Amino acid sequence: APAPAPDLRGRTALVTGAAGGIGRACALRLAAAGAQVRAVDRDADGLAELAEAAARMPGSPGALRPQPLDLTDLDAAERAAAGVDILVNNAGLQLVRPIQEFPPEVFQTVLTVMLHAPFRLIRGALPHMYEQGWGRIVNISSVHGLRASAYKSAYVAAKHGLEGLSKVAALEGAAHGVTSNCVSPGYVRTPLVERQIADQAAAHGIPAEQVVSEIMLADSAMKRLLEPEEVAAAVLYLCGPDASFVTGTSLSLDGGWTAH
Repeated sequence: APAPAPDLRGRTALVTGAAGGIGRACALRLAAAGAQVRAVDRDADGLAELAEAAARMPGSPGALRPQPLDLTDLDAAERAAAGVDILVNNAGLQLVRPIQEFPPEVFQTVLTVMLHAPFRLIRGALPHMYEQGWGRIVNISSVHGLRASAYKSAYVAAKHGLEGLSKVAALEGAAHGVTSNCVSPGYVRTPLVERQIADQAAAHGIPAEQVVSEIMLADSAMKRLLEPEEVAAAVLYLCGPDASFVTGTSLSLDGGWTAH
């Protein structure tokens, strides 16, 4: 029989980038497991739709509270994480350009949202986690936290940095009952990836379907996009009792990409 889903009643979770894609799937999955979810995103309309979807869930799941926030406001990000038991750092953005054409201000923004903000969120969450002797930090990294691709300097740099930050949090948190791990998916069927397909098609001058098969999934043994719900299931596992000894590692959901 499959292991029962972790019971997260009484736990408070914060998920960034919760309005769509992986973040949305994680927020709904954590709420279904009983957690009180702080759903953070700069897309207030998307959060409102998410709250409606959570309210329609069967059973007696936890509550989901929309919290519109722009993570470039780092002080606000740190304050938002106070008192949470589970932190899911997911928010991200992508721009595909050669380094010599990459706008420095976009590089700065990507690093701010995808590396500096997670640091501040972890910093805000740890005092409460340490005080109670339990906490779960799950950083949504990427196969690009483990491998590089051309034209994605900011994203790859941020994800490599996030993998390192996650390991440091694991080493510091171990004595306090806090685990920190990365979930590192390959290409997931999300709005970010759909936009990237169009970007890559323009950069390489080829049709969109060719981008998926020949460029995006060239290094993946499995030739399909990952679903957001599959990533959320891995996040839920890391929050449960069966993963209490799993820390400082990266759970690759990459269809065999890093097996090369």
